Amino acid sequence: MSKTQYAADILKELERTLSQIDDAEMQAMAEHILAAEQIFVAGAGRSGLMGKAFAMRLMQMGVRVYVVGETVTPGISSKDFLLLCSGSGETGSLVAMAQKASQAGAPVGLITIKPESTIGQLATTIVRLPASAKEDTATSGAEVTIQPMGSLFEQGLLIGMDALILTMMEMKGMTGADMFGRHANLE
Repeated sequence: MSKTQYAADILKELERTLSQIDDAEMQAMAEHILAAEQIFVAGAGRSGLMGKAFAMRLMQMGVRVYVVGETVTPGISSKDFLLLCSGSGETGSLVAMAQKASQAGAPVGLITIKPESTIGQLATTIVRLPASAKEDTATSGAEVTIQPMGSLFEQGLLIGMDALILTMMEMKGMTGADMFGRHANLE
Protein backbone atom coordinates (compact mmCIF):
# COMPACT_ATOMS: atom_id res chain seq x y z
CA MET A 1 0.00 0.00 0.00
CA SER A 2 1.25 3.52 -0.75
CA LYS A 3 2.24 6.00 1.94
CA THR A 4 -0.53 8.37 0.90
CA GLN A 5 -3.10 5.57 1.11
CA TYR A 6 -1.96 4.74 4.66
CA ALA A 7 -2.36 8.40 5.59
CA ALA A 8 -5.81 8.53 3.98
CA ASP A 9 -6.89 5.40 5.87
CA ILE A 10 -5.63 6.86 9.16
CA LEU A 11 -7.63 10.05 8.54
CA LYS A 12 -10.77 7.99 7.86
CA GLU A 13 -10.27 6.11 11.13
CA LEU A 14 -9.80 9.37 13.01
CA GLU A 15 -12.91 10.90 11.46
CA ARG A 16 -14.97 7.82 12.38
CA THR A 17 -13.65 7.84 15.95
CA LEU A 18 -13.87 11.58 16.63
CA SER A 19 -17.38 11.86 15.18
CA GLN A 20 -18.60 9.53 17.95
CA ILE A 21 -17.41 11.68 20.88
CA ASP A 22 -20.34 12.88 22.96
CA ASP A 23 -20.62 16.71 23.01
CA ALA A 24 -22.18 16.66 26.50
CA GLU A 25 -19.20 14.73 27.85
CA MET A 26 -16.80 17.26 26.30
CA GLN A 27 -18.82 20.15 27.73
CA ALA A 28 -18.79 18.61 31.22
CA MET A 29 -15.02 18.08 31.02
CA ALA A 30 -14.49 21.70 29.93
CA GLU A 31 -16.64 22.97 32.82
CA HIS A 32 -14.71 20.89 35.37
CA ILE A 33 -11.38 22.14 34.04
CA LEU A 34 -12.39 25.80 34.04
CA ALA A 35 -13.92 25.56 37.53
CA ALA A 36 -10.77 24.18 39.17
CA GLU A 37 -8.01 26.23 40.78
CA GLN A 38 -5.31 23.94 39.42
CA ILE A 39 -5.32 21.19 36.81
CA PHE A 40 -3.12 18.11 37.07
CA VAL A 41 -2.61 16.05 33.90
CA ALA A 42 -1.18 12.53 33.62
CA GLY A 43 -0.99 9.60 31.28
CA ALA A 44 1.46 6.81 30.54
CA GLY A 45 3.53 6.38 27.39
CA ARG A 46 2.23 8.06 24.25
CA SER A 47 -1.04 8.94 26.01
CA GLY A 48 1.06 10.84 28.54
CA LEU A 49 2.76 12.74 25.73
CA MET A 50 -0.64 13.78 24.38
CA GLY A 51 -1.58 14.88 27.92
CA LYS A 52 1.57 17.03 28.09
CA ALA A 53 0.60 18.71 24.81
CA PHE A 54 -2.82 19.46 26.30
CA ALA A 55 -1.21 20.83 29.48
CA MET A 56 0.86 23.20 27.36
CA ARG A 57 -2.27 24.57 25.67
CA LEU A 58 -3.97 24.98 29.05
CA MET A 59 -0.96 26.97 30.25
CA GLN A 60 -1.22 29.15 27.15
CA MET A 61 -4.86 29.77 28.07
CA GLY A 62 -3.71 31.05 31.45
CA VAL A 63 -4.84 27.99 33.40
CA ARG A 64 -2.65 26.89 36.32
CA VAL A 65 -1.68 23.41 35.13
CA TYR A 66 0.86 20.79 36.16
CA VAL A 67 2.04 17.52 34.68
CA VAL A 68 2.03 14.89 37.42
CA GLY A 69 5.52 13.63 38.19
CA GLU A 70 7.41 16.80 37.32
CA THR A 71 9.60 18.16 40.11
CA VAL A 72 7.64 21.42 40.42
CA THR A 73 4.22 19.77 40.75
CA PRO A 74 2.52 20.75 44.05
CA GLY A 75 0.05 18.68 46.04
CA ILE A 76 -3.55 18.34 44.92
CA SER A 77 -6.54 19.62 46.93
CA SER A 78 -10.30 19.45 46.72
CA LYS A 79 -10.29 22.71 44.71
CA ASP A 80 -8.24 21.11 41.93
CA PHE A 81 -8.92 18.65 39.10
CA LEU A 82 -6.97 15.60 37.95
CA LEU A 83 -7.26 14.69 34.26
CA LEU A 84 -6.06 11.24 33.30
CA CYS A 85 -5.48 10.01 29.74
CA SER A 86 -5.74 6.22 29.60
CA GLY A 87 -7.11 4.04 26.84
CA SER A 88 -7.62 1.05 29.12
CA GLY A 89 -8.39 2.98 32.31
CA GLU A 90 -6.41 0.29 34.13
CA THR A 91 -2.80 1.57 34.15
CA GLY A 92 -1.59 0.90 37.69
CA SER A 93 0.21 4.19 38.28
CA LEU A 94 -2.80 6.16 37.00
CA VAL A 95 -5.22 4.14 39.14
CA ALA A 96 -3.09 5.07 42.17
CA MET A 97 -3.20 8.76 41.18
CA ALA A 98 -6.99 8.64 40.82
CA GLN A 99 -7.30 7.03 44.25
CA LYS A 100 -5.03 9.64 45.88
CA ALA A 101 -6.86 12.53 44.21
CA SER A 102 -10.21 11.10 45.32
CA GLN A 103 -8.91 10.76 48.88
CA ALA A 104 -7.89 14.44 48.75
CA GLY A 105 -11.41 15.34 47.60
CA ALA A 106 -10.30 16.36 44.09
CA PRO A 107 -12.55 15.42 41.19
CA VAL A 108 -11.02 13.10 38.59
CA GLY A 109 -11.54 13.35 34.84
CA LEU A 110 -10.78 10.54 32.43
CA ILE A 111 -10.46 10.37 28.67
CA THR A 112 -10.61 6.69 27.76
CA ILE A 113 -11.84 3.92 25.54
CA LYS A 114 -13.29 2.08 28.54
CA PRO A 115 -15.48 4.17 30.88
CA GLU A 116 -16.32 1.04 32.89
CA SER A 117 -12.65 0.67 33.90
CA THR A 118 -11.17 1.01 37.39
CA ILE A 119 -10.33 4.68 36.80
CA GLY A 120 -13.73 5.19 35.23
CA GLN A 121 -15.32 4.02 38.49
CA LEU A 122 -13.33 6.70 40.35
CA ALA A 123 -13.91 9.49 37.81
CA THR A 124 -16.28 12.39 38.25
CA THR A 125 -16.41 13.06 34.53
CA ILE A 126 -15.48 10.89 31.55
CA VAL A 127 -15.04 11.47 27.84
CA ARG A 128 -15.29 8.20 25.94
CA LEU A 129 -13.07 8.13 22.90
CA PRO A 130 -14.25 5.10 20.90
CA ALA A 131 -11.01 3.70 19.52
CA SER A 132 -9.03 0.48 19.74
CA ALA A 133 -6.91 -0.21 22.80
CA LYS A 134 -3.42 -1.59 22.24
CA GLU A 135 -4.52 -5.05 23.38
CA ASP A 136 -7.61 -5.12 21.13
CA THR A 137 -7.75 -7.13 17.93
CA ALA A 138 -10.25 -7.23 15.09
CA THR A 139 -11.70 -10.40 16.67
CA SER A 140 -12.27 -8.77 20.09
CA GLY A 141 -15.20 -6.66 18.93
CA ALA A 142 -13.18 -3.43 19.08
CA GLU A 143 -13.18 -0.72 16.44
CA VAL A 144 -11.14 -2.00 13.51
CA THR A 145 -7.91 -0.14 12.79
CA ILE A 146 -4.94 -0.69 10.53
CA GLN A 147 -2.73 0.98 13.14
CA PRO A 148 -0.73 -0.76 15.84
CA MET A 149 -0.91 -0.64 19.61
CA GLY A 150 -3.36 2.12 20.46
CA SER A 151 -2.22 4.64 17.85
CA LEU A 152 -5.83 5.48 16.97
CA PHE A 153 -6.60 6.29 20.61
CA GLU A 154 -3.48 8.44 21.00
CA GLN A 155 -4.14 10.39 17.81
CA GLY A 156 -7.79 10.80 18.72
CA LEU A 157 -6.72 11.94 22.19
CA LEU A 158 -4.56 14.73 20.77
CA ILE A 159 -7.21 15.97 18.37
CA GLY A 160 -10.04 15.51 20.88
CA MET A 161 -8.15 17.55 23.48
CA ASP A 162 -7.46 20.25 20.89
CA ALA A 163 -11.23 20.36 20.35
CA LEU A 164 -11.62 20.62 24.13
CA ILE A 165 -9.25 23.63 24.10
CA LEU A 166 -11.36 25.28 21.40
CA THR A 167 -14.48 24.61 23.50
CA MET A 168 -12.90 26.28 26.54
CA MET A 169 -11.59 29.19 24.44
CA GLU A 170 -15.14 29.77 23.22
CA MET A 171 -16.50 29.56 26.78
CA LYS A 172 -13.96 32.16 27.92
CA GLY A 173 -14.25 34.36 24.82
CA MET A 174 -10.55 33.83 24.00
CA THR A 175 -8.70 33.85 20.71
CA GLY A 176 -5.36 32.40 19.66
CA ALA A 177 -3.96 35.93 19.87
CA ASP A 178 -4.90 36.02 23.57
CA MET A 179 -2.87 32.86 24.11
CA PHE A 180 0.18 33.85 22.09
CA GLY A 181 1.64 36.01 24.86
CA ARG A 182 2.08 32.88 26.99
CA HIS A 183 3.97 31.02 24.25
CA ALA A 184 7.52 29.96 25.22
CA ASN A 185 10.03 32.68 24.37
CA LEU A 186 13.23 31.58 26.10
CA GLU A 187 14.45 29.40 23.27
